[in-house]
Amino acid sequence: MVSQVYYYLSSSPPVKAEPAASDALNLNRFQTTRWSVVLSCAQTSETQDAAQRALSELCRTYWRPVFALICRRGHSVTDAQDLTQDFFVMLLKGNLLSLADPARGRFRSLLRTAVENFLNDKQHLARRQKRGGTLQFVAWDEWMAEAPSQLSIYGQELKTWPPERIFDVRWAATVVKQALRRLAEECESRGRLRMFTTLSKYLSVERMEISYANLSASLGVPETVIKRVLHQLRVRYRAILRQEVAQTVANPADVDDEIRYLCAALASTQ
Repeated sequence: MVSQVYYYLSSSPPVKAEPAASDALNLNRFQTTRWSVVLSCAQTSETQDAAQRALSELCRTYWRPVFALICRRGHSVTDAQDLTQDFFVMLLKGNLLSLADPARGRFRSLLRTAVENFLNDKQHLARRQKRGGTLQFVAWDEWMAEAPSQLSIYGQELKTWPPERIFDVRWAATVVKQALRRLAEECESRGRLRMFTTLSKYLSVERMEISYANLSASLGVPETVIKRVLHQLRVRYRAILRQEVAQTVANPADVDDEIRYLCAALASTQ
């Protein structure tokens, strides 16, 4: 799992080329990220709602690293589910926005610090009550029904890695899964879902390890088409990956540093 996530992240080099005119919408999205909205609105009551919506969307995407960290801190799955719910309810109703520091600029860093502080609040843990019918931030039934991911963390890793490492690796895996999901949706909208499903597993495979002849026979298209489409998928995937990372930093210039950090965290596990 770690090597797959590492390849996906490390295969996204800095983008130096000027964007095409057709990419204007994506460029605007890249410049105005969800986390930059949170930071810019943190001290402005008039735009608090916009910041809260952006923060909520980020949290709904990146709850899995929080859940994994809480589990690694020694809590049972059931307790970790409750604590994860409580944490995000507290986060979205509390003062995280006012504590957000634009100088730090990383949603990942702030979220990990926040959950560590939350777990260290012994009084909170002691008085925590079951919520019953109140807000459920994560749809656990849907999550538990998900098929195991090729980017999941398993047994021995969960038992031996430090909580901080599990958080970072789970974070990196979430970035990758978000990018792959978006790429799949794009392909489906263009009637290429079968092509994506077959070729996506080769996004992280070296060219010499791919049997283009077998893929050609399986998909019923010439090898030249396979090579062209796979190249296009890799290019598009890398662009989407950078957009996903950009959503969690304050400045697009920080994207490469964030990718390098996640790659270093993954490399330390191998």
